[in-house]
Amino acid sequence: MKIEKRQVDGKPLTVIVEYPEWNRSVDDLVKKIGRMDMSFVAKNDDGSIKISILDIYYIENVERKLFVYTKGDCFRLDGSMNDIESRAFDLGLVRISRTCIMNIEHLKEIRQIRNSHLEAVMDNDEKLIVSRKYLGDIKKAFKREGV
Repeated sequence: MKIEKRQVDGKPLTVIVEYPEWNRSVDDLVKKIGRMDMSFVAKNDDGSIKISILDIYYIENVERKLFVYTKGDCFRLDGSMNDIESRAFDLGLVRISRTCIMNIEHLKEIRQIRNSHLEAVMDNDEKLIVSRKYLGDIKKAFKREGV
């Protein structure tokens, strides 16, 4: 693989991927690059804020309201869990329970806890409960990400 970089003043960041044949590696690279530009508009006390998908740790539905959690903050998000899932398809967000979608980019480990329950530990040490119903989705996401 050859990597070239050059600064071009007055133009937006542009990534050109040249490849001899489209394969899984190229597909994964293009998805990862695309993920860098994906964002959601959330709200806090000061107004609206744009949050990159890279900064999202998880999204949770609490009493029919969506909240997005970053490393140290929580914001209100408009929409539904299904809206989030459809927008973030193949971008690292995976449903882990009826009320929670997790960003696997920030997942440190999944471990079994008492009574056969599963727990996702994020890289900021936040712990989320994983429903066995969604374990297959998590495994598929790991395969897509090459984790």
